[in-house]
Amino acid sequence: MASSSSTSLPLHICHGNKLTMIINRSHAVLHSIAISFLIYYRAFFLFHQPTPIIIPWLLLFTSELLLSFIWFLGRAYIWRPVYRTVFPERLPNDDKLPAIDVFICTTGPDKEPTIGVMNTLLSAMALDYPPDKLHVYLSDDGGYAITLHAMRESWSFARWWLPFCRRFGIKTRCPEAYFSRTENHDSDSKNPDNFMVEREKIKEQYVLFKERVRRAGEESKFKDKGIYTASDHPSCIEETGTYRQLWLQFIAPQCYANPMGAAQVVH
Repeated sequence: MASSSSTSLPLHICHGNKLTMIINRSHAVLHSIAISFLIYYRAFFLFHQPTPIIIPWLLLFTSELLLSFIWFLGRAYIWRPVYRTVFPERLPNDDKLPAIDVFICTTGPDKEPTIGVMNTLLSAMALDYPPDKLHVYLSDDGGYAITLHAMRESWSFARWWLPFCRRFGIKTRCPEAYFSRTENHDSDSKNPDNFMVEREKIKEQYVLFKERVRRAGEESKFKDKGIYTASDHPSCIEETGTYRQLWLQFIAPQCYANPMGAAQVVH
């Protein structure tokens, strides 16, 4: 992390995009005028229609009012478009940064692929932040064994991935996204040969990591089948370990079916 000699200066400055603001507001005004004429037309001629046509006319008028209201709500986030200039060099020293918790939720491999969840987990673990002030939690509402096993595998792979990211200043901290790119923008210009050797080693470890998770996922489909379900399983909390004081914990809250059939969570 970059250090700064002063913490009184702002970390970012917000600027308004005047040209886009003028265009958006002009469009909103013209559109509002058109909607006003439409509402006046519908309301004025509502009771001048033959009786069989009143109901379709009223339904059409109601739908137009609803769509106009939805359009009006959408103007809020484009009424004043802004952009920010950030100053990362003004960040305080690492010892003055606050501790942060990263909470990742998942609900099992059937709805969210395990590899994708583990890539999110690895990205959070590789954040450019003091390790002793970073706590990462992974919560699986379904309490699947494959999630816990994959997290253990992720922890093993992180011992390769995290030092590689910090040593070479890797910007893309998601392994899947990093190794899927055709071009490499994070190469070490001072020692490119050493960088490529290390990169190939990490890539091999990542391929092995994905293969172990895939095999474990196939085995878990038949293991303990019928004993527990996503809505009926015991709780599980496990601290996988620490790497340079970075803390990783798995949480599977206990769920059971109540007499009414609804799922309850016991914290």
